[in-house]
Amino acid sequence: MTFDFSNPRPVTDVADSNDYHRLPVSEKQLRFAHQIAARKKIAVPDAALVDRARLSRWIDKNKDQAPSRFANYPSSKQVAFAERIARIKRRSVPNECFKDRKLMSRWIDSNQ
Repeated sequence: MTFDFSNPRPVTDVADSNDYHRLPVSEKQLRFAHQIAARKKIAVPDAALVDRARLSRWIDKNKDQAPSRFANYPSSKQVAFAERIARIKRRSVPNECFKDRKLMSRWIDSNQ
């Protein structure tokens, strides 16, 4: 083991590392990873099969993200900006603008 004075933590070799915290990949996790790989027509890298944490990161990165029902809603900054414009101009923001980010953007552009 060596000591790097710029880093207060000791630098260890792989042989000195303590791997008791690394859990092996579970069967269920492995099946899910292979399903994702088959659907995307890619291979699961060997580096991801080392332990549960690495395979979980690979799964999270490669699984299909289900679109949220709020994905098309305007951001909180858009809403705050629109409400500020509405107060200044003494108007109200139409309710449908709160459910569609493009409508909110158009309303902001037309009322600035």
